Amino acid sequence: MDYAASLSALADPASPRIVPLLDPDFRPLAVARRAFLAEARVPLVIGLERSDGTTSRYETHVIEEGKPASVANLAYVERLVKFMLWQKGGFRVRIGGPRGLADAVAAQYKPGARQAFDHQFMGETISERPFEVLACDPDQVPEARETSMPIGRHLEGCRLGFDLGASDRKASAVVDGEAVYTEEVVWSPRDATDPQYHFDEIMAGLKSAAAHMPRVDAIGGSSAGVIVNNRPMVASLFRGVPKAAFDAKIKPLFQEIGKAWGVPIEVANDGDVTALGGAMSLGDNSVLGAAMGS
Repeated sequence: MDYAASLSALADPASPRIVPLLDPDFRPLAVARRAFLAEARVPLVIGLERSDGTTSRYETHVIEEGKPASVANLAYVERLVKFMLWQKGGFRVRIGGPRGLADAVAAQYKPGARQAFDHQFMGETISERPFEVLACDPDQVPEARETSMPIGRHLEGCRLGFDLGASDRKASAVVDGEAVYTEEVVWSPRDATDPQYHFDEIMAGLKSAAAHMPRVDAIGGSSAGVIVNNRPMVASLFRGVPKAAFDAKIKPLFQEIGKAWGVPIEVANDGDVTALGGAMSLGDNSVLGAAMGS
């Protein structure tokens, strides 16, 4: 299957009702998907498996092979896989449907192929597991097993908070929901090659804030990058640190800070924390957060 031809076929009927003057060739994916599914009758299921054992599942349809419009199948399924990987993450993708189609998608996610970056990033970098795309029957895709972690809205007691930005780091002391101290300090994390620099700088901010409370009950933090179980798997703040030192010292950095203070610690992506802050201020859930950093 030719991916370029498949993508062109998918976008061909997707001309928007109102054509943008500055981008007349724009083809909205939502319109393409609507036109594609109008002809799709063959069941197809996509499953994602993550390193913690959780799974995601998405059911859709593709066009019967042999029909002229089926040339769009590859682009449709590959774009779904791409979106799901970046929405949910995963190191193993199962495609339950036509074997030739699943194999064609798998070929796009091999080393050296079109989606080689996703192969490495979602596999070894994020999941610390080899990445793979497997073909199977639709009923062989495992049922979804999602988990959610309650986080935030805990305001009682004496709590430390920190936010790690590319140009400054922030720390705050909060007592029973009221901020009693905040500070913002300029730093240069992107150029620092020694993990000890990052540890010392974060600890300095926490100690400065802790001096304004009688005790410390818990620590919460936000940082750019992909944070999994309080471990930064990818983060531009630490890009100056060599890979070996990153794996040995940066990945357990926040956990070591929690141990040093002897209290629970929770660190999340800054966009997630932004959404949490919005949810708390609005008294609502399902809030989208966007963090604009340096």
